[in-house]
Order: sequence, then C-alpha cells, then structure tokens
Amino acid sequence: MQSFAEIKRIAEERKGGAKALESILGDDNLQADISQLTDDRILSEFSKRVFQAGFNWSVVEKKWDGFETAFHRFDIGRNAMMFDDDFDAHLKNTAIIRHAKKILSVRDNAIFLSDLAKEHGSAAKFFHEWPSSDLIGLWDVMKKRGSRLGGVTGQYALRFLGKDSFILSRGVGAALARAGVVDGPTTSKIAQRKIQDAFNAWQDETGESYTRMSRILAMSVDS
Repeated sequence: MQSFAEIKRIAEERKGGAKALESILGDDNLQADISQLTDDRILSEFSKRVFQAGFNWSVVEKKWDGFETAFHRFDIGRNAMMFDDDFDAHLKNTAIIRHAKKILSVRDNAIFLSDLAKEHGSAAKFFHEWPSSDLIGLWDVMKKRGSRLGGVTGQYALRFLGKDSFILSRGVGAALARAGVVDGPTTSKIAQRKIQDAFNAWQDETGESYTRMSRILAMSVDS
C-alpha cells in the first residue's frame, strides 16, 4: 500500500505544487461541531442530499427555500407525522421536486432521527460522537435505519454536516485502487473494511483529518 506521503506528493504535482494544493484544500472548512446542530438541520441536510441524488444539484439548491417551507423547516415531530393529506399536498407543490419516494423519505428519516434522539439525547449527539475510525459502521446504521441514505448519498450528507469523513467518490476509488488498497469496486463490506483500515493507518501516519485525506486522494488522480 502506498504511503500517504507519496499520495500527497502526486496530488501536489497535479495541482501545481504544495502551496497550490494547500490553497485548494483551505482550512477544512467543511468540518464543524455537529453536536451544536439541532436535529431539524440534520433532517434538512439528509433530505437535500436525497433529492440531489441522480438529479441536478443546482436545481435542488435553487428550490431549497421552497422545500424548507413545504416541510415546516424540517421539524422532526411534524414530518414524522406526515399524513396522507400532507403527502398529497407535497405531490401538488410546484415549489419542490415532486418525487413520491423521496418525499416519503423525509418522513422516514424524521422517524429515524427521532428514534436516535430518544436513544442518545439528540441525533446530533449520536453523529458527533461516532468515531471517524469506524465510518463504515456509521454508514451501515444510516443505510439500515434511515431511508435512501446508502451509498454516497449518506456519505455526502455526513460531509456537508461537518463530520470528519471520507467519501468513496469515483476519484477516491481510483486513487485507492492505485494505492493498492482495493482491486475492484468499493461497495462491498470487505472492500470498505480495507478502505477504513487504510484511512486509519494513514491518519496514524500523518495526523491529517479524514476529510483532507479524502480530498487529497481525489486530487491525486485525473478527474
């Protein structure tokens, strides 16, 4: 397996040097203290990434104020109690994207987050305290207990919430294959365990955040 120092050197060469790479990376401004979020903001972020999956992200962004209004600012209790009349109103609302299964995912993820709040004090506390050294375990919880949060949808949601995390994008997958971590798809549990182990080893090697390492990996390959 390649050292992370070698991976970073390749990224630096591709981006015009060490200073240029650092300028692109910035100060990890995507990381934040999730524990300070209210659970409605987590539901909002989950919902945004679900609606963006397989769709033009910018269209969803432009409509997001309409989503916030339609779903009552993503109030957990209100959306967990989505009744048939509410669902029908959403399907007629041109201010949002009228995708029935994704609309229902708002209700199901509200229930998921409500359950986490009962179990841990708040959903925000649960996500904040889960260690980044076991991100694949967190992905598994989200896939099994949440709605439409499997694959990169849940991974992007965590990243944009501010969780220190890696994303198995196409570029990161290619870099992991070149580094000798995997020799095929990154979707199997065996492959993802190898990937988590590699990130943990690189974190021990460098002290870098999982977010920065993920971004550096992506920048070390052609995109």
